[in-house]
Amino acid sequence: MSKYKLSFSLITLLITLQLSGCSSVQVGRDFDVQIFNSSVKANVTTKNQVKSWLGEPGSTGISLDKDGEFSTEWMYFYGAGSLSNMTNAKIKILQIRFNKNGIINSYNWSDSK
Repeated sequence: MSKYKLSFSLITLLITLQLSGCSSVQVGRDFDVQIFNSSVKANVTTKNQVKSWLGEPGSTGISLDKDGEFSTEWMYFYGAGSLSNMTNAKIKILQIRFNKNGIINSYNWSDSK
């Protein structure tokens, strides 16, 4: 490799590293926890209602309750911040468990302020 190609590659790498320190990162899709929280009713709200408020979940799975019952689990998540200062990052997580009939039996959420 010539001296000029090496210098160009090194400069490109340094510029990329410098810019990445200023860049922002986003994970997931933003959603409104307050709409969910003000509308949800345990043992009443359905999967279709949740989808109409928040859209498709970011991930799905199965959980086993302490009484041996299986629940379908949906998770909504969102995170955004600057790589140079993640202390100001915005993070939201909503975890919803549905019974076998597609009705919410429990949920929990957290939202950084």
